[in-house]
Amino acid sequence: MSQASPPIDGRPAFRPRVLVCDDEAQILRALRVILRDDGFEALPASDGEEALDMAAVQRPDAAIVDLVLPDLDGVEVCRRLREWSEMPIIVLSAVGDEDAKVRALAAGADDYVTKPFGPRELIARLHAVLRRASDAPEDALIRADGLELDLAARVVRRDGSDVHLTPTEFDLLRVLARNRGRLMTHRELLQTVWGGGYTEDTQVLRAHVANLRRKIEPTDGPRYIKTDPGVGYRFSA
Repeated sequence: MSQASPPIDGRPAFRPRVLVCDDEAQILRALRVILRDDGFEALPASDGEEALDMAAVQRPDAAIVDLVLPDLDGVEVCRRLREWSEMPIIVLSAVGDEDAKVRALAAGADDYVTKPFGPRELIARLHAVLRRASDAPEDALIRADGLELDLAARVVRRDGSDVHLTPTEFDLLRVLARNRGRLMTHRELLQTVWGGGYTEDTQVLRAHVANLRRKIEPTDGPRYIKTDPGVGYRFSA
């Protein structure tokens, strides 16, 4: 994340930048006001291509992307951003069905907010994903059956090759790995990784676990994350 500039007249000169992509002008205006009032600078874009160009040039600290856009959809925008960026991404949409949420999370989104949304909820979720992305690293190394987690560098390797995880995916894997062998309930994982406001959002957890398995578990290799149906998960490598 960008570093803050020295304060001027007691006021911080730096405002974290948030890319906001929505084709509805009214929503863009609302997001700019909501973000400004909480100390952020909004970088508005009205379609997917504009958002991708702005992200490459401005290097925002986070992104809020609508799912339905006039050119690319929000899932494709997430996927392209994840090719080069680890910044937190929140998908914002009037589409509230489970499949849409899963597709967005599978493409690399860190969270999903359904319209109409409350400004306080959106800001709380934005702070949560930014906090997870900037947590102080820990001085530890975890190894298990060809998988290596460098907690200090926030790097994951499998058989010596880097595995690219989003900040949320990394934090989820870290919690599971540090509790190796112990069954972690859905509620416990959601509370630890996402925060107290997410303890019932098991679909978000399932989608992130599916992403982790796809990225860290080779086709013919070990299975690191075990499921206890209806209860939770354990790291059992």
